[in-house]
Amino acid sequence: MGENVAVIGTGYVGLVTGACFAEIGHKVICVDKDQLKIKRLAEAQIPIYEPGLQRMVAEQLEHGRLAFTCHLPKAVEASDIVYIAVGTPSLDNGEVDLSQVKEVVTQIAEAIERASSYRIVVIKSTVPVGTARRMEQMIREGAPSANFAVVANPEFLREGSALHDTFHMDRIVIGCSNTEAGERIGRLHEPFGAPVLYTDRESAELVKYASNAFLAAKISFINEMAHVCDKVGADIELVARGMGMDRRIGSHFLQAGIGYGGSCFPKDTKAQLRIAEDVDYDFKILRSVIEVNALQRERFVHTIERALGGSVKSKRVAVMGLTFKPNTDDLRDAPALDIISSLVDKGAEVRAYDPVALSKAAPLLPQARLVEDPYEALQGADAMIITTEWDTVKALDYTRVKGLLAHPIVIDGRNCFPVERMERLGFRYVSVGRPGSAVEGNA
Repeated sequence: MGENVAVIGTGYVGLVTGACFAEIGHKVICVDKDQLKIKRLAEAQIPIYEPGLQRMVAEQLEHGRLAFTCHLPKAVEASDIVYIAVGTPSLDNGEVDLSQVKEVVTQIAEAIERASSYRIVVIKSTVPVGTARRMEQMIREGAPSANFAVVANPEFLREGSALHDTFHMDRIVIGCSNTEAGERIGRLHEPFGAPVLYTDRESAELVKYASNAFLAAKISFINEMAHVCDKVGADIELVARGMGMDRRIGSHFLQAGIGYGGSCFPKDTKAQLRIAEDVDYDFKILRSVIEVNALQRERFVHTIERALGGSVKSKRVAVMGLTFKPNTDDLRDAPALDIISSLVDKGAEVRAYDPVALSKAAPLLPQARLVEDPYEALQGADAMIITTEWDTVKALDYTRVKGLLAHPIVIDGRNCFPVERMERLGFRYVSVGRPGSAVEGNA
């Protein structure tokens, strides 16, 4: 028999979490204070691009296992388990903004004070260490007679493959001080068939930050190695393949390129650094990871300049891909945005293509011309620049591409193609950390 679950927040994590819980048989109410958003969600209109999610939401709405509302108290009163999945953005000083979490916790406390039955409040949002304990105290102060428990259950979803990740989880981490509450959340997840790690709440909160910080470190490390490869004439893809064959290292996140972006890695690495600073610890490795990632974008702009004769002034370039990764419309901290802004500042004329994010990108890139047809972007360009490895970009007719470009130059920040193939097609192919692809003076 399924549980009655409320999910507060219908952003990326909340919407995916709610839909997937409904898919495995639970009755879910998703809550958001944005009335227009809730109205559209109730009609299965999804505000984010995530493969398969629209179909799942539509099906669960039809089956009656998924509902959307703006009324948080009623959703909490109708549910035994309440998930908090609101945003926790970074502040300018690197700290995590917990204002949305605190606002929701205050409302939850008021609702469960009126309810007579037991409630489990689960924090799914990515929060600093100690937040679950502090939120428990907030609820206790706001609802002194309530019977409840607070559990930490961090998410590990990848944008673009969130449904797959949910149904093929590596692990489910449940942090609890109340064993019965933790085990109930474990049973809630049983249909997913993933191993469960029970921890204290502080450890669960830290697992999320530690995981993302470590993956970000792998990305920055392989990008540093790519620059070494350029210097010595080695091939970063062969180096990465050799490293990845070692089971202690693994092949994931060893793809050289223009660095990480998105909603998680940039925010979580900075937050982890701040967490360390708050306990008087200098996390030197993580500080370097963040610095290297920022430099990677600058280095790529310098690579473009050198490939175009030392300057991009008055040059027309076609930028392929705006999102921080394929299969999402997320532009948060996307490398392409910084790269385009820098190119425009240096006097380049930029035409940019993305298969799903043009409308979101338009207000962020007012000085660039955004086009829906990649071939239109390429017409007469001095170079094609790849910043997101979309399948639509990789599947272009490159014979036609060559004919459209004013100069047959492809500068690939994602290493989408074999060097030999592009050279055979007659391109000057500049990629990251591979022989024959470096340009004079590469940093």
